[in-house]
Order: sequence, then structure tokens, then C-alpha cells
Amino acid sequence: MQIRERTILLTDGVEIPRVGYGTSKVKGDQAHSAISTALETGYRLIDTAELYQNESELGHILTNSGIDREELFLTSKVWNNHQGYDQTRQALDESLNRLGTDYLDLYLIHWPCPDTDRYVDTWRALITARAEGLVTSIGTSNFQPEHMQRLADETGVMPVLNQVELHPYFNQPFLRTWHLENGVATQSWGPLGQRAGTLLNEEVITTAAKAHGTTPGQVVLRWHLQRDCLVIPKSVNADRIKANFDLYDFELSEAEMHAIDKLDTGERQGGSPYEVH
Repeated sequence: MQIRERTILLTDGVEIPRVGYGTSKVKGDQAHSAISTALETGYRLIDTAELYQNESELGHILTNSGIDREELFLTSKVWNNHQGYDQTRQALDESLNRLGTDYLDLYLIHWPCPDTDRYVDTWRALITARAEGLVTSIGTSNFQPEHMQRLADETGVMPVLNQVELHPYFNQPFLRTWHLENGVATQSWGPLGQRAGTLLNEEVITTAAKAHGTTPGQVVLRWHLQRDCLVIPKSVNADRIKANFDLYDFELSEAEMHAIDKLDTGERQGGSPYEVH
């Protein structure tokens, strides 16, 4: 599957990079070094969240990067204890203030938290924020089809993107198909798996890496792209940050793709959408 374009169009007409830099647990001096490396490498989508407690640091880095705000694609997420219409509006204002920006390119509900049942009111706050120009696109994270369908049924607005745990060990074929049928882009968090090194040592991965002269990590990330998933890999290692962005000079064969598909265990390594976090 040839992939020449480094961006895709969301259903709202917004252009989003296929590959972004994830900042979960990236803080302090480490954050400055890693994010600066990512920007120098060419990453323009930077993913953060209220939960990550690095929005202020990220805002400072971006402000001093010399890169025009319009060139960046900045994502953040409202945390669970700020769900609800008024709480979400306040949380957004605070995130914008910490990031030192007038708007977000993408704002997500971090988890559905169905037991507290406030995600529809939270979604209404995102719709209002979009109308006011505070956010450009709105979406969800860790939502299941029933959660997204309820949003659409009660507000008339379907998320343009759903960011979920997705990797070869948990490749979510049903969810990906539902996304495709409903115009929702799939963005993979933890795209290399959460158990360090395990996935990258799989024989089908290492064999493909040798065949293409790439790293195992590049093979896994390329698998995502060829399965129509956006990715936000996180690393604080400069070489891996650069390698994770270099995914367009090789193509996995159908045989390689299917072999990687077979690694699926159906088991999450992260949290469940049905839990309160």
C-alpha cells in the first residue's frame, strides 16, 4: 500500500499529520530535549493532555521554537474529573492558558467514563468551543462505538477522530471498521505496545525489519499507516524520535501485513473504556 501523503483530511475538512509526537510522561529537561528534537526532525503534530501535566512546559517550548503557530497541529484532552459542560469549558480555558495559545487544533474527551455519564454534556461543551473558534476539530479518546454513536444521536455531531490503544497485539479490527464506516479517523496511542521491547522482538517484526533495512519500530509504525491509522509514538531517545518519523521510504508487503495482523491477542495493555480512571 503506497502512502505518499503525510497528512489526511478529517471529515470536517481539517488536514492532520499521519505521524505525531506523543508527550505522555515527558516532563522537565527531558521534555525540552525530546520535543525540540521532534520539532527539528519535522514533527508538527504534538499530542498532550491535561493529565500529562506538561502543557506549560510544552507551551514554552513551542513559543520559543521559532515555528509559526499555524504550522503546528496541537492536540490536548480534557481529563475525567473535569467532565460536564461548565467544567469542560473551564478546563479548556486553563489548557489554552498553560499552552500559551488562542486555540487548539484538536480537543478530545480523554475517556468516556460511562459510569459518571457526563460525556454527552462534555461533548456539547466541545461543540460550543469549536463554534467559538477555541478549537478547530473535536474528537474522542478511548471511546467505543456505542459511546460515539450516542454523541452523534444526541447532538448531531460525530467525532472526527478517536484516539485509542492500538498496536499489533491489540489491533481492534471491529473498531477500525466502525470508524471507517462512520467517518472517524483512527489514531493509535501506544502504537509500539506498552510492554517495552516485547513486540519489537517478535520474529515477524524483526524479519521484516531486516528485509527492508529498517528498525523493528519503523516496521510496526508502518503497519499502522498501511492499516489507515494515524500514530503518535513517544520516545525521549533522539535516534528513535527520528526513526519513528521516517516511515515513507519503504512498504510492507501484504504477506508481511497479514503476518503482523496475526500477532493480535485481543487483550488490552492499557485501561478499559468501561472503567472510571
